[in-house]
Amino acid sequence: MQSSSDPINSYRTLRDMLDLNDDIPYTPDWSAAADFLQIITDYCLKHKPATILECSSGLSTLILARCCQINKYGKVYSLENGKEYADKTAAYINHYQLQNYATVIHAPLTEIILQGHPYQWYETSNIPESRIDMLVIDGPSGFIQKNSRYPALPLLYNKLSKQSIVYLDDAAREDEQAIAQLWKKEFEFITHQYIETERGCSIFAINKS
Repeated sequence: MQSSSDPINSYRTLRDMLDLNDDIPYTPDWSAAADFLQIITDYCLKHKPATILECSSGLSTLILARCCQINKYGKVYSLENGKEYADKTAAYINHYQLQNYATVIHAPLTEIILQGHPYQWYETSNIPESRIDMLVIDGPSGFIQKNSRYPALPLLYNKLSKQSIVYLDDAAREDEQAIAQLWKKEFEFITHQYIETERGCSIFAINKS
């Protein structure tokens, strides 16, 4: 989708396609770009994942929940460290009556140690036990720490289904490029594809079988 002087126009085609005709939780500085949202929408509608986990909530949560409703299958679990943002996303889910297809989990950032380095990452006790078929990573924010989104795969790899997909947003940034290289070195059953979107999209296909 092409950008526009009116940013919401970039989302109109996707919004209309999914029949989300009321207000949507779009914020210029925080919402994922429309082309990234289109990529994850297309995958979800085609492959019908049973369990989707998001790192960070918002417009993507609403869109993926609506995809699950269209599929009549699957559910989104969205980790959100900010209580205000978690409540706002949950309100949109309720407005569109998508409660059966999405749960927003308030998961404050806590300190963990990986490879000898401290990171602030989501509290994990409320992550569902079911295997994750689709993982969408759009948080924590990059200003919190260097390589802020690196912990996602080390912490969640064993929870991923044998065949699953991981989407990393903002992949054009230096930190996300470094994260992609680290993951490729650390995980054996992973292939990486980079797509030139507005902010860059890295896709990691996991095949443990």
